[in-house]
Amino acid sequence: MLVDFWTYTCINWLRTLAYVRGWAEKYEDRELIVIGVHTPEFPFEQDVDNVRRAAEELNVPYPIALDPDYEVWRAFGNRYWPAIYLADAEGRIRHHQFGEGGYDDCERGVQQLLREAGADGNADDLFSPAPTGFEVQADWTNLRSPETYLGYAQGQNFAFRQGAEPGTYAVPEMLMLNQCALDGAWTIDSGVASLNDPEGSIAFRFHARDVHLVMSPPAPKTSVPFRVLVDGRPPGDAHGLDVAADGSGTLSEQRLYQLVRQRGPIGDRTFEITFLAAGAQAYVFTFG
Repeated sequence: MLVDFWTYTCINWLRTLAYVRGWAEKYEDRELIVIGVHTPEFPFEQDVDNVRRAAEELNVPYPIALDPDYEVWRAFGNRYWPAIYLADAEGRIRHHQFGEGGYDDCERGVQQLLREAGADGNADDLFSPAPTGFEVQADWTNLRSPETYLGYAQGQNFAFRQGAEPGTYAVPEMLMLNQCALDGAWTIDSGVASLNDPEGSIAFRFHARDVHLVMSPPAPKTSVPFRVLVDGRPPGDAHGLDVAADGSGTLSEQRLYQLVRQRGPIGDRTFEITFLAAGAQAYVFTFG
């Protein structure tokens, strides 16, 4: 059995999905059981409909156990998204992988446990996916920007002082690499920054191929239009999955959004997203 701890907004898990999906399909006839344990990081990830929609859109083909109270998480003594545990036919955990990578070792572990269990037709070749979209591996050579939370509980690298009350902010003339700043009227809570008035922005000086942001509209079935700029201009062919070449996009679901995917040389760039209506909620930046 392979147990995969995940949460649907986690870019680190998304970049492992092509492998886990591939193993589930490759070894299904040899009696490998794959179970996903969805343990939410953000409050909206506790919503069953959100998880169901994400699983369908992301093509998660194996059964999913919902773990909103972290009971399975604690039973495993787990601390990571993603985390993979391999158990043998007797239920003993024989291998684990925390975070991205270790794919060959994981698959060899699967093959070994299947051989021990007497599975037929167990080949020694290793699965090699052709990932697309969010599942494409990070450009580790050029990745120099860290995960950055926008709530005050885990926030860091801000060009302003955070506080748990409404405030009006302004982006400074110059941002240092990996500095983040707000512009406009925002309320910063422990885990999220919420826009109070239209035309509020978030700026980030980054060095990476991809820019992602976990966001939520103000309420279900509502939407907030936004525009993205890179170094003060529309992104063009550097636009992400959720942005047009002219920088336009719409915040309509509670999920991870890919806002920039650069096709050319990677350098220090300034990213800016402006929300054209109030109510947008921003949780965390991740990069790739």
